[in-house]
Amino acid sequence: MLAGTCRLASMLLYGSGLRLQECLMLRVKDVDVAERTVIVRGGKGNTDRRTVLSDGAAAALQPHLSDVKRLHASDRAAGGEAVVLPDALSRKYPTMATDWGWQWVFPARRRYLEPRTRVMRRHHLDPSVLQRAVTQAARDAVILTRVSCHTFRHSFAT
Repeated sequence: MLAGTCRLASMLLYGSGLRLQECLMLRVKDVDVAERTVIVRGGKGNTDRRTVLSDGAAAALQPHLSDVKRLHASDRAAGGEAVVLPDALSRKYPTMATDWGWQWVFPARRRYLEPRTRVMRRHHLDPSVLQRAVTQAARDAVILTRVSCHTFRHSFAT
């Protein structure tokens, strides 16, 4: 059975039709709980699109984002946490990397020291974490057919 962050990410895969990498690379600013929409940036073919946010995922996202915001605040207090920004935005807007809206919806547990800049950062959740959790949940449920994260996307389309 899926629980915690993996359950929420799976809800987004299924309820919004996201691909695994699209889900894990979501930024806080791209999820609108009030409007029930998710903006996927740089998806397949490097295109942007808007999709729905299910009621169940929206309800689960609110406490999750509160936890992520507390994590971001503690990271900032511990040394100026900054996420990696797309393209040249970090040069154009140097302080944007610490803004709440640009933070990952699904941050990794551990921070890392970026070798080039010597800045402590937190990346998004690694895809293997969710892949292993989905595979294990399928095994626990004694589902004999192959189940992957992409299975949720196919279920959304039908």
